[in-house]
Amino acid sequence: MLEVLVAIVIVVFGLLGLAGLQMKIQTAQMESYQRAQAIVLLSDMVERLNANRTSAASYVTGTASPLGVGDTQPTTCSSLALGSARDKCGWSNALKGAAEQNASLNTGAMLGARGCIEQLQAANPAVGLCTPGVYRVTVVWQGLNDTVAPALICGPASFYGRATLQRAVSTTVTVGLPQCI
Repeated sequence: MLEVLVAIVIVVFGLLGLAGLQMKIQTAQMESYQRAQAIVLLSDMVERLNANRTSAASYVTGTASPLGVGDTQPTTCSSLALGSARDKCGWSNALKGAAEQNASLNTGAMLGARGCIEQLQAANPAVGLCTPGVYRVTVVWQGLNDTVAPALICGPASFYGRATLQRAVSTTVTVGLPQCI
């Protein structure tokens, strides 16, 4: 009888360990999904910026007024003129998860997703200088586990509770000038 009781205790501890492992796996899978979504949305804005190179400076949002969760962009962008205004509206809605809905709730993006476009270097077509415009596109969101706080800023870090829950990915886009080639 004692052996059966010991065996049951060992099995229970084993099952508790498996349950804990399953929870860690689900959290890691969600973090991975969110990072993949962020990279897709980052690439989306980079492509929009590259497609409209002549007015790349009009895409700049700065870090104080990010697009996405908490912005004032309309839910439908069809009334906006083609160009940067419509592109920023579409990107904002994608950051809010409007591509997928569940019972009229947006579920297609990361938790608390926001995006910023900063101008790092202004384009200068002056003869002899001919410097391209350089922009940084950043996507931030809320993670599920604490990690090191990212150095990139896009909106207030306090939005995510703790800075250690914030995640960020970014890329730099160089927009050349046709007359400088």
